[in-house]
Formats: sequence, C-alpha cells, structure tokens
Amino acid sequence: PLLAASAPPAGFERALAPRDFSFPADHGPHVDFQTEWWYYTGNLQDAAGESYGYQLTFFRSSLAAQEPARTSDLATNQVYMAHFALTDAPRGEHESFERYSRGAGGLAGAQGEPSFSVWLEDWSAVQVGGDGMRLLANAQGQAGPVALDLTLRQTRPPLLQGDRGLDQKGPEEGNASYYYSLVGLETSGVITSGGRAIEVTGVSWMDREFGTSALSAGSVGWDWFSFQLDNGAALMLYLIRT
Repeated sequence: PLLAASAPPAGFERALAPRDFSFPADHGPHVDFQTEWWYYTGNLQDAAGESYGYQLTFFRSSLAAQEPARTSDLATNQVYMAHFALTDAPRGEHESFERYSRGAGGLAGAQGEPSFSVWLEDWSAVQVGGDGMRLLANAQGQAGPVALDLTLRQTRPPLLQGDRGLDQKGPEEGNASYYYSLVGLETSGVITSGGRAIEVTGVSWMDREFGTSALSAGSVGWDWFSFQLDNGAALMLYLIRT
C-alpha cells in the first residue's frame, strides 16, 4: 500500500525528473513525498574471523498530505516503522524484530539539518562528525539480548542510482523514487547475540529512497541484493515481481 502506483494519492510530490542532492539535508525527511526509507545492511567479522550480518531500516509514511490542525502533542500525519535483524553465523541463528510508532511526541522522527538523525524510540541512526553515523538497536531474542552499537564511516561519495538519482521502477511517469547509496562504509563496534557482546569490524551499505509511487499496477513485491567486492566494485540489483 505504501507504493501503490495506479492511482497515486493527491497532494504529494512525485519523482519526475533528476534533482540536485545536498548533504546532510537529503539524509533527512522529505515529507512532501508520501514514503521514504533509510536502509542499512552490513557484513561483519569478529577477531577470530567469524561472520555476522545485520540490517537496520527505518521507514516513514504519510497518512495524508496535510497534517490536521490539532493541539495534541501526539497528533501527526506521519507513521514510522523500523526493522532490525542480526545473523550470527557461528550460532547458526538469524533473528529479526520490528517496531511501529507515530512521528510525534518524541516517539519517532528524522531530521537532516544541522545534522542527520532518524529514530524510532531507542533505535536510531545519528550523524557522528562529518563522515560518520552511529547505529543503535536492541531487542530481546530467544537466547538473550540482541543488539548493535556500530559506527559507520563514509569512504566514498554518494552513488546516485538510475538517472542522476531518479530511479524509474515502472513505465508510467512518476512511478520512480529518488535513490542514492552510501557504499564502502567502514564499520566497527559491538553487536550482542544470544546475550554475548562481540567486537566486530566490517563494511556496510546504506540505501536511501524517497518518493510517492513507484510500482506499476500488478506488481506484488521485489527482491533486492547488494554486493561489495574486494576490488572496490559495488553492485546493486533488484527484480520487481508481477
């Protein structure tokens, strides 16, 4: 429902032509568009060379183009959702969690200036210095606490997907998103899996999209992969299923 395309909702901007990006402002929210997300994934290793993986994703969706005039601090037209997952290869475990909240009352939100942050309760991604981001998330897994506290350092300029950041996902005008990626993010910190705190290093990928409609009628989902190779090459591919 967030990306329905055949009848885009009225009152929102749509991704129609390439735009000029500005950072860190464009890391922040774009409430003139109905939907956006901040998507972090990474491959990590501990001191013994054991492998781990993580995902931390924040989504914002507007329920209406205009916010109703109400006096309550909890009144909002914005809904936030977050996903957190951790793969522990030594344990052979993959655990995932999700949260929802309204974008009001300090429960969830995002900003781009003067510095970037997005959060849902105590899960967050926050700018650190001029080229870093700190990711925090925690949950209770089946075998104990599951958490991450990672610092990601940018090593390359943003990669603009599609036509200078305009990524067309359907033949119809406006069925597109503004899409850029931060790849080669040097990553270090601590993950917690099964109640064990583990120091890790690795590499992460941040995907960033915002738009109002993207998929043509009849689309039922998509599959997405990213690859970061030892020679510095980065590859993203996706398949839209109908």
